[in-house]
Amino acid sequence: MKTLQKTIFSLLASLLLVGCADKPKIEADYTVIPLPQEITKSDGELFTLNSSTKIVYPNGNDIQKQTAEFLSEYIKLSTGLNLKVTDQESTDNVIILKADYKSEKAESYNLTVNGKQIVINGSDEAGTFYGVQTLRKSMPADATQNTVVFPAVEIKDYPRFQYRGQHLDVSRHFFPAEFIKKYIDILALHNINRFHWHITDDQGWRIEIKKHPELTKIGSQREQTVIGRNSGEFDGKPYGGFYTQEEIKDIVAYAQKKFITIVPEVDLPGHMLAALATYPNLGCTGGPYKVWGEWGVADDVLCAGNDSIYTFLEDVYSEVIELFPSKYIHIGGDECPKTRWKTCPKCQAKIKAEGLKADAHHSAEDKLQSYVISRIEKFLNDKGRQIIGWDEILEGGLAPNAAVMSWRGMEGGIEAAKQKHEVIMTPNSHLYFDAYQTRDIQDEPLAIGGYTPIEKVYAFEPVPSQLSADEQKYIIGTQANLWVEYIDDTKHVEYMILPRMAALAEVQWTEPEKKDFNTFLPRLNRMLKLYDRLGYNYAKHIFNISSKIEPSSDKKIITVTLATADNAPIYYTLDGTTPTDKSTKYTQPIEITASAELKAVAIREGNPSKIYSETFSFNKATLKKVNLESQSHDQYTYNGAITLVDGKRGNNSFGSGEWLGFNKNGLIAVVDLDEPTEISTVSVGSLISAGSWIFNAREFTVLVSDDNKTFKQVANEAYPALTKDEAKLLDLTLTFAPVKARYVKVIVKNEQSIPAWHAGKGSSAFIFVDEIIIN
Repeated sequence: MKTLQKTIFSLLASLLLVGCADKPKIEADYTVIPLPQEITKSDGELFTLNSSTKIVYPNGNDIQKQTAEFLSEYIKLSTGLNLKVTDQESTDNVIILKADYKSEKAESYNLTVNGKQIVINGSDEAGTFYGVQTLRKSMPADATQNTVVFPAVEIKDYPRFQYRGQHLDVSRHFFPAEFIKKYIDILALHNINRFHWHITDDQGWRIEIKKHPELTKIGSQREQTVIGRNSGEFDGKPYGGFYTQEEIKDIVAYAQKKFITIVPEVDLPGHMLAALATYPNLGCTGGPYKVWGEWGVADDVLCAGNDSIYTFLEDVYSEVIELFPSKYIHIGGDECPKTRWKTCPKCQAKIKAEGLKADAHHSAEDKLQSYVISRIEKFLNDKGRQIIGWDEILEGGLAPNAAVMSWRGMEGGIEAAKQKHEVIMTPNSHLYFDAYQTRDIQDEPLAIGGYTPIEKVYAFEPVPSQLSADEQKYIIGTQANLWVEYIDDTKHVEYMILPRMAALAEVQWTEPEKKDFNTFLPRLNRMLKLYDRLGYNYAKHIFNISSKIEPSSDKKIITVTLATADNAPIYYTLDGTTPTDKSTKYTQPIEITASAELKAVAIREGNPSKIYSETFSFNKATLKKVNLESQSHDQYTYNGAITLVDGKRGNNSFGSGEWLGFNKNGLIAVVDLDEPTEISTVSVGSLISAGSWIFNAREFTVLVSDDNKTFKQVANEAYPALTKDEAKLLDLTLTFAPVKARYVKVIVKNEQSIPAWHAGKGSSAFIFVDEIIIN
């Protein structure tokens, strides 16, 4: 009987092997995302993955067992094979996991393949895990009808940065615990090792604090939520949610299995309305306060002169550090208006008692914020933790051991590194994933604005060249952020982070000299297939036609270069008609010399892409030389002065690159028409988005000159201040008696003092302008 059973099992095994052999073979591709630092292929025998392959981990190592089980799950998803996981040593037809690779860098690994075995050897358990991620991503997303073979190779890999972060705000909108785990899975796929969890803010307190249960009873609930961008209209629906401590412990443990450390953020001393609504005595005015149902920056913050806030904060952070083992605790420190502190007797008394004095750069109230931060830092340092704060914590003096997260550009990070403080670069110019991913926003879900396409993320370099080699060592990593004012469901979250997170992964992991966006794109196409297999909802702009538009004042032409990620054939028209495969085929850059409505389509296997469309409208100013007498803001300069005469109109996205942003002095520009020209109207396009501190013009003036020295005013108009939040496009137009002139000076004055109804009251507003139209 036993002999018969053995015979049957042998026959079944043979049939299985024959079944595998009958499937067409497909090779693994090691050029994954993020790209490993060193891939050395050889001519050795291929390793064939089959149902008899085993995954072997070191005896008694539960962490490696867990990683082995993950690998088994990954392989089953891609191939359908259910591989055995064992701690019994074997040398043939095995994938071996180890963690004794000698490397100077943590999280490194060595991956070798020959005909008999695949060995993933990490410098530590995390390194082994990242080697497993490389192996799983090297396989086709769906190889259920194939036999996967692995070419002989040696991969030596390590992360460029020790801190590789991704942020998620759960205060403005709340997401369930199960989705947080899915978010962690997405991070792990991209070799990210820090999850920055923003769990408290003005719009909701999302973490259970057992000593203060009212925080979640009151602070986690808001009465209603504003519709859109602070429109003044509300949905009338109560909104809330929070995580219990048991849920948080479960999520922390889940992240640890994926070698991800959760960095919690409890923001202070601003962004605390949810806490003030619960405990009004902690504010300067005593309230009443409400959990905020709109977006922006609230004037009401913790009262720095009230000693009760320190007891409260110590209570909160004591429980936070029990839940989160992270070395770093994020304490926020951003966007804290000093309005209340300036008139609060307790705050002024604290300033006097602590001897805080204004200097040339910082007010006494700035110094008071630094006092608050330093006091909480000492408390956390005594508990063995280190604080991270947004770059505003530099104002008033940096706390002794604080790390800085530089979000308002790179400057804060540069300053902190020069002061020998650790820095995580997360500039909103490149790494804020709540911005639009495309210029064509007509069919896009609502975003905060701006324009951060995947190629901009990929191009980001976190280490500023102006730092010395010693100072550069303080740049310990980089992170992308997702704020969710306009993101209220999990599918939208996925859409905003993917596939931009793939570009982020390569910024964080791969050495810069090995990065190449052109070779990244085909690797991204493979990654997208894995997203599909995993059921992730990602943005598909990568399949659309991309363009590079180059206006030239010297040549008086606009050159348009079109491309697709996969070099699909492109067809176009210039008269606004819908292009087909019978239209002009794109073979070289298109030169535009007159008004045109360009439309283009990529066609793949008979399937048309989304239509690309760009309208060019020529007038007497188009492609003429422009001299800017006022300086646009560094972050909103883009292509410079020619943006104002490039024949294109800006859309509702202020960061699209089609606008110039000015504050302080507004716009002062002189257009050279090349020769004396008769004109009678001048227009300037403007964008109003008060929620983004972009206000209307207060005055528009047109002057003319024959010599560019003496100018004569020909028209002027003043405009009233905004009285409510608005968002719209508006052309400023002045018409006057015909006049002949070569030079036209355009002056557009901005709002010098934002009205009291706005969170930025008293500050100088931005004005955004695009096209100067002269006829």
